[in-house]
Order: sequence, then structure tokens, then C-alpha cells
Amino acid sequence: MADTTNAEKPISVHSLVFRSLKRTHDLFVANQNTPVLPDETANSISRKIKAKDQYGTVLTLPKGMKPHVKNTAETNETTTTAETKNDDTSNNNDEETVNDSLTTTNADGSTTASLMSNALVLASKPQQTSNQLQALVSRKPASVMPKPQWHAPWKLMRVISGHLGWVRCVDVEPANEWFVTGAADRVIKIWDLASGTLKLSLTGHVSTVRGVAVSTRQPYLFSAGEDKQVKCWDLECNKVIRHYHGHLSAIYALSLHPTLDVLVSCGRDSVARVWDMRTKAQIHCLTGHTNTVADVKTQAADPEVVTGSHDSTIRYWDLVAGRTYCTLTHHKKSVRALAIHPKWYAMASASPDNIKQWKFPKGEFIQNLSGHNAIVNALAVNADNVLVSGADNGSLNFWDWKTGYNFQRLQTIPQPGSIDPEMGIYAMTFDHSGSRLITCEADKTIKIYKEDETATEQTHPVDWAPNIFKRKRF
Repeated sequence: MADTTNAEKPISVHSLVFRSLKRTHDLFVANQNTPVLPDETANSISRKIKAKDQYGTVLTLPKGMKPHVKNTAETNETTTTAETKNDDTSNNNDEETVNDSLTTTNADGSTTASLMSNALVLASKPQQTSNQLQALVSRKPASVMPKPQWHAPWKLMRVISGHLGWVRCVDVEPANEWFVTGAADRVIKIWDLASGTLKLSLTGHVSTVRGVAVSTRQPYLFSAGEDKQVKCWDLECNKVIRHYHGHLSAIYALSLHPTLDVLVSCGRDSVARVWDMRTKAQIHCLTGHTNTVADVKTQAADPEVVTGSHDSTIRYWDLVAGRTYCTLTHHKKSVRALAIHPKWYAMASASPDNIKQWKFPKGEFIQNLSGHNAIVNALAVNADNVLVSGADNGSLNFWDWKTGYNFQRLQTIPQPGSIDPEMGIYAMTFDHSGSRLITCEADKTIKIYKEDETATEQTHPVDWAPNIFKRKRF
């Protein structure tokens, strides 16, 4: 009775599966490393089926047509034999079926391959060196990160104090002799680039100055602030000569067109406005963003206006029509900074998720620059392919533009008397020579960086290894 009870006891599914796996393992463990013998018949049938499927329409050349390529003596003999047979046969046998051309049944029941067209003969020869045949079998190599260009490390050269509030914007004069900054103390200051001394202070804004731009075509300086005002300053008499009215909220950025008498401003009212510099008239109101437009850039080629917004999109604008012709939605968070490369037809955009590079004019994605894990407020790039990003936590990352390699990281030091949270970098730009980097910071100072002249590739080698990597799609 006890035996019957034990026999009727149910066995769990886990135990049954485990037993089945063990039996399977014991059955095949002896043959685990034994290679499978090649089956020539199966391989031959597979090749014939593949040839018929892919080249069925051209397996047999029409009568009188000669192959295009003759490289080997064997090919010539095969062609001559095929032509002789075709001439001797009657017209009824001219049209052969694909099946007849593939196999011929002998008297003993074995099958042999008949003559095919020269196209298949050539394709089956491994020693063929034709460009077309090589293209058919060529494989795409694994994606390997190219070796980055060596760049000298950058170091702090000068710290300039003078503003009484956060320094929010900067621009360099075309002759590269002085630069201008705007700050939360509502004052615009002009500094000598070589010595760092103060040359001039301009007052007139009633709130934080968020954008400054020096014209390359006239002796004018343009400024914009959180007081919703855009001002045009005549630098010959140091006075405001024009106001541009129209913004409904704070203005966050300003850009001058390099070849036209046009300026573009953007801000918290989610639009970018295009102004005629001389008549003060608003030419276009570029609408489409759904949140604050944080930065705007202009260039002579298409797209002439580029905007980045807190709605995490970048828009390329047709300046003639006043409409968006391309919207980039790859970023997942607010786009706070843009930078256009001075030589390449490309740009970079900064967001807390990634720094991304784009190709003009259609906005093709190039690559991600990952690693600056902070709120990136400013970007700058020079002609030597050095891209710099500055963030809210005072970190400066230096990148090689072509490869996206982060070759240096710096941490700004707050001035004595400032608290640690006042380390944010709000704006930056290179001078026109590309040898000086000017940063505007939350500790009310302006810092100037330069390359280390004593550094060489031997003293500061590139810490790089050619790892195979999988590039992200977006």
C-alpha cells in the first residue's frame, strides 16, 4: 500500500524539466566537440537553389550574346563550348528551362551540374578581382573610434573683477582688441583684451543684461535684457541711438546677421524676433516653439537663423519666409546653448542629457558628446576644432570636435567671498584668434583661459585607446 502511495505521488514540472535536460545532456555530451561532417550533396543543392532564386532570369544567356568579362582561359573554353553546342542544336532546343540548365540526370540516376552562364562562373571564382564582384562580397568594417587630434591643455590666465552681479553674456570686438560683457548689475562693461583693464561702462538697462553683440559692419553695440528692451549703442558717442520694441517678456539672447543689416533676439515669450537694424521695424516674428527660446545663432548660409528652446527642440528657420523648415527633436531636455563651427558647415547644441553635433543644412545628426553630466549653459568652438562646454556646477569640458574625445576637464574656483554654489558658468566665447577663452561666471568675475605653451605630445599624451564602440543612433 505504501508503494502505491509513493508511485501516485505527483512530480513537479521543475523536476521533470530537470530530468529531461539531464537525459539530453547525457545523450549528446560525447559528441559535444565533434565537428559536423560537410554534406557536399546538401551544399550543392543549396547553391543551385540560391542561384536559381537570385539569378534565375539570367542563368542562360540568349543565343548570340557573349559574356562581358573574360579573364581566364577556363572561362574562354567554357564560352566556346557553349556557343558550339548552341550552333549545332536545332531551333527547338534554343529555349532551355532553368531546371534543365541546373541539373542533368545520367543513366545511373546520379545528377551532374550542367554549364551555366558566365555570370555564375565568374561569381563563383574566389580569385576574381573585378570591382563589381568585390562590391558584392565586401563587408563593412567594425566601427572604431578614430584617433583624436592632439590639443594643448588649457590653463587659467587671468581673473577680472568689476561687475556687481552675475556675468551673463560676452562678445568680442571684430578687431580683437576689446570685449564687452553684460551682467545682473544692469551695466555693460568694455574691457581691454590684452591687459584686462576696464575701458568703459554703459548704463541704461533697468534689469539684467542677457545678450550683447558687437557689429562687424557698423560701429554699433547691441544689447538685450530681462527688461524686454533691445538697445543699439553708438560706440562713437557711447549713447543709445535706437530701441527695438516688441518683446512681451525677458530677452535671453541676441545675434547679428553677418551679411545683412538684421538682428535676431529671443526670449521667454517663446518666439524669436527679426529686426531691421536701421528702421527698427520687426521683419518677422518666428513662432513655433512652445517654451522659452534660450539661444539663437545666425549665419550667412542656410539655415540663416537657428534657435534652441526649453521645449527640447532646435529649429532651423527660413529667413525669407519667416517659417521653420527643419525641427530637430533628438534632445530630451532643454536646449540652452548653441555653437556654430567657424570652418565646418556644422553646429553643436547643449542639453543636460547630451551635447550633440549636427550637419547643415538639413540637420543630419553627427554624434553625441557624452560625459558632461550637468546643466550646460554655454558652448564655444574655435577653428582648431576645440569645443568647450560650461555648466552650472562650474565644470569646463574640452572636446575634440571631430572625434568627440574629452581631452580635458577643469573645475572653476569661486572667488574669495563667494559661496560654493556661485560657480556657474553662464556664457563663454573664444576671441577671434581662437587662443583665448573668455568665460562669464556666477561669482561676478570674468576668467580668461589660454593654451599651455610648454605642453607637448610627450608631456601631455592623448589618453586614448581604439576601442570598438557602438554609436548611438540619436
